[in-house]
Amino acid sequence: MHHLRRAELATITRLRGPRRRASSELPLALTARNAKIAVVHDWCPNFRGGERVLARICKLFPNAEVFTLFDFLPKDVKQQYFEDVAFHASAANRLPLVQRYYRSLFFLCPFLIEQFDVTGYDAVISSSAAFARGVLTRPDQPHLCYVHSPIRYAWDEQFSYLEQGHLGFGPKGLLFRYMLHKLRTWDTRTAHGPDLMLANSSYVRSRIGRIYGRQAEVVYPPVALDELEFVAGKDDYYVTASFLAPYKRTDLVIQAFNEMPDRRLVIVGEGQQSQSLRAMARSNIVFTGYLPRRDYVRTVAKAKAMVFGGCEDFGIALAEAQACGTPLIAFGRGGACDIVQPFGETEDPTGILFERQSMASLKAAVELFEENQPAITPQACRANAARFSEERFDLAILKALAATLAMHVSR
Repeated sequence: MHHLRRAELATITRLRGPRRRASSELPLALTARNAKIAVVHDWCPNFRGGERVLARICKLFPNAEVFTLFDFLPKDVKQQYFEDVAFHASAANRLPLVQRYYRSLFFLCPFLIEQFDVTGYDAVISSSAAFARGVLTRPDQPHLCYVHSPIRYAWDEQFSYLEQGHLGFGPKGLLFRYMLHKLRTWDTRTAHGPDLMLANSSYVRSRIGRIYGRQAEVVYPPVALDELEFVAGKDDYYVTASFLAPYKRTDLVIQAFNEMPDRRLVIVGEGQQSQSLRAMARSNIVFTGYLPRRDYVRTVAKAKAMVFGGCEDFGIALAEAQACGTPLIAFGRGGACDIVQPFGETEDPTGILFERQSMASLKAAVELFEENQPAITPQACRANAARFSEERFDLAILKALAATLAMHVSR
């Protein structure tokens, strides 16, 4: 990068120094150069896993500014996690009642993301599960992309989403299929924009390789271990916690526990399926709705196990449960395979992985857990969660950005 100041070049040299440099020194080395970082994030409808990653990146770079298509974060969340961080939202964020239908504007999002002018910043970090990666940058501008997932509904889960939306091959269905085709074309074209890609799990890394033909290093999302209460003495209930969307497969968990009436299940979260899921649940299943952070952590920490039936790209709620000392019973695909130390395969197991998204497979996993519960200790779960610490995430991001900067210096 020919126009970097001497101080910036010195920072790169320090960052590429001995591997044993303490992680606490690396953030100081980078922030001391007063770098301006544009952090581009798809959208901020609420504060979930992707926004936690965004918050950590902003904390790591004090002069970062956020560019996002839609910003619906409450003021208290901004004050707690994004103090003094400037947010720039797209023009569509000002549309009347847009919070109700912003997801339906996906066909406009490639155009909208390209309207952000980030060319005046020292570097760009995109936090992308869909569109952020397509932001327009200068040819000599470092661009690091943290990939939460390739666009789910445009690629491998297109048919599932179309089925859930009752979109067949009528006029509306054909229109949606064509728009998804155009989105895939744009997505493929922009896949080679970033200098370096990071994947949030091994599962996402494999999808990046298959869809985009690019290699990516796995950097797990950050888990705030200090915020998560460790509870060794568990209560007599299971918990599942997520945004209640179809791909989370909370319906599968409910179906299984409907047939296990002697076992209690607590469901934390809200979403588009809230009403239909409540209607199908029997009396041994309780819905809490959305819980404040402290109550959420306490509920997860006291559960005998967290049950999850979906395929997550990573699943930060699963890693947080481990930090609370809570074992996992999860579908054995996606990020759960990175998080869980499976029973029967490791010396210190932290949960059970079941093979099929079926009621029978999930019920068998619950029974296997109860038969071997003493072998899956809360202490092992907490120790396992240390692999996902915030400090480890910070160090990985700093090293990746240093490598991205070095690519431009060497050109």
